Amino acid sequence: MLEHIAIWTNNLEGMKDFYCSFFNGSANEKYSSASEFHHNFESYFISFGEGSRLELMHMPTIPSGSNANGHESIGLTHIAFSMETKDEVDSIVKKAHKLGIPVVLEPHQTGDGYYEACLLDPDGNRVEVTVLPDLTAD
Repeated sequence: MLEHIAIWTNNLEGMKDFYCSFFNGSANEKYSSASEFHHNFESYFISFGEGSRLELMHMPTIPSGSNANGHESIGLTHIAFSMETKDEVDSIVKKAHKLGIPVVLEPHQTGDGYYEACLLDPDGNRVEVTVLPDLTAD
């Protein structure tokens, strides 16, 4: 089972607030390190119920990558959160529009059976919001 995914960010508090607000995440107390190896390192783990966790990390010496602002490149390209219903996907997209969060794909049905939308987190990372296809149907 996947334990966690980690994202470097220069907006640690904004990213924590986004994932907690949009996906009912629960953050641990901020971890800060002043060790020689990880000088000025800070992080949060965001838990989402029974599933995997998201680690948000900040350290001033980490350079920016090429996947920011919704652009796609080789490497991790998006995080997907599964919802129970299409209404939940629609509600998250409506909330994103209301708060000025960029929505790069409006809710739609995909050819492989997903109902999904895609928005950007505060760092411009792509976040899919999906309803899984019914894999038990014949």
